Amino acid sequence: MPVKNKKKVAKAPTKKTTAKNVKSVGSKTKKKEGAEKKQPKYPSLLRGMKDILPKDESYWKNMYHTAESLATSYGFGYLETPIVEEASLFIRTLGKGTDVVDKEMYLFEDREGKKVCLRPEMTASIARAYVAHGMHVMPQPIKVWGYGPLFRYDRPQAGRYRQFHQFDCETIGVHDPGADAELIVVAYNFLRDLGLETVVHINSIGTQEDRSRYLVELVAYLRSKRSQLSEESKLRITKNPLRVLDSKEEQDQAIIEAAPQIIDWLSDESRNYFMKVLEYLDELEIPYLLQPRLVRGLDYYTDTVFELYPLDEEVRSQNALGGGGRYNGLIEQIGGQPTPAAGFALGLERVVLELKRLEEKKQVAIQEAIQAGNPPEAPVPTPKIFFAHLGDQASRRALSLIEKLRRDGVVVLHRIGNNSLKNQLEFANKQQVTHTVILGQKELQDGSIIIRDMASGIQEIVDQKKLKRELEKILQRFTMTEIK
Repeated sequence: MPVKNKKKVAKAPTKKTTAKNVKSVGSKTKKKEGAEKKQPKYPSLLRGMKDILPKDESYWKNMYHTAESLATSYGFGYLETPIVEEASLFIRTLGKGTDVVDKEMYLFEDREGKKVCLRPEMTASIARAYVAHGMHVMPQPIKVWGYGPLFRYDRPQAGRYRQFHQFDCETIGVHDPGADAELIVVAYNFLRDLGLETVVHINSIGTQEDRSRYLVELVAYLRSKRSQLSEESKLRITKNPLRVLDSKEEQDQAIIEAAPQIIDWLSDESRNYFMKVLEYLDELEIPYLLQPRLVRGLDYYTDTVFELYPLDEEVRSQNALGGGGRYNGLIEQIGGQPTPAAGFALGLERVVLELKRLEEKKQVAIQEAIQAGNPPEAPVPTPKIFFAHLGDQASRRALSLIEKLRRDGVVVLHRIGNNSLKNQLEFANKQQVTHTVILGQKELQDGSIIIRDMASGIQEIVDQKKLKRELEKILQRFTMTEIK
């Protein structure tokens, strides 16, 4: 009897019950898999970061080439520093208590336990390179420029990202108003060459001794108005009173406007230096505005400070395109010999934002002119040539011809890997090309090639060996039209 009871307990489920269970489990599994397919998971872009896409490449390429050409013409040599630096470099130069060090720096330990960070600005890195490579023994001044990404864990907003890019120029080893003026000119001309009209806001914060005398007066004034200030400005009175003048809080503005001005506490030497900088700008016809409340909150800054703003925009902190100034105390602060220096940095994301704003404004003006019956004259199109092909053999031959043209200095757009002529021509239209070169099976056999004028639709059949010469004629014809 005990054996029979044991068999009953171990008896397997019936076939019907098993089938039902399997079906139930299977249907649930399929349903779950289907739900996952409807909601695919993929890595998302981190908050405050941005992809630079091909649709914006013209902005970024143009900015880089403009920066390179301009910096070279003014005698600045290219210097590139690592993105990762020792954290102590920026803690020492920017200082604890600043927003960058306390809140915004990407700080972490590497596998050796060393505290490192993603560089939040370029100036300290360039100063470190100057000291580390013994550049003080080289003929002075050392003039360098840089271009690249920086990182701050800042609140993302229009034109401001946690990874951002700057064009940077530094002049190290000379204390001269002409050097200050030259940096301002380079920054101003960079923006002008891109098509942006700007105005320079400028001030002098004098020497450290000048600021010490001024701070006594400023702190006394701010303490008398403490109850009316924002909470952040109240904290800054003791930590860094100059930063109160940089506040963007609405309730602080009236108090800032009535605050003592640092220019009234400048020594004769500092005042004369500043006047010479302004004389250079007058001679160079650089538009500027004196801004007596423009300051820098770091001790190593001295004398000239400046920022650049779009000419046709109201002044707001968000639309400063960049700025700079003199920092005679920085090199010594990081362990080098006392060395005068000055520089600037321009925020490239903000520059792109301003360029796009101007393009939109221009398009609105064109539409208004058309509606008013005064359409503007059509601009001369920039010559663009596209190379289309039809078939695998033509594709191979096309790539060979494209490479030969490139070596001879004739660059053409193309899409190897897309054998549909229709799709290629649609792409060519989107790129607003002026002419399309077409190579099909017939042309491949008889050694000819077609050149189509995209505006008129007129086609010309030429010998493949004469393609370079014919394309050069087209490019030259457009150039002569622009000159006229």
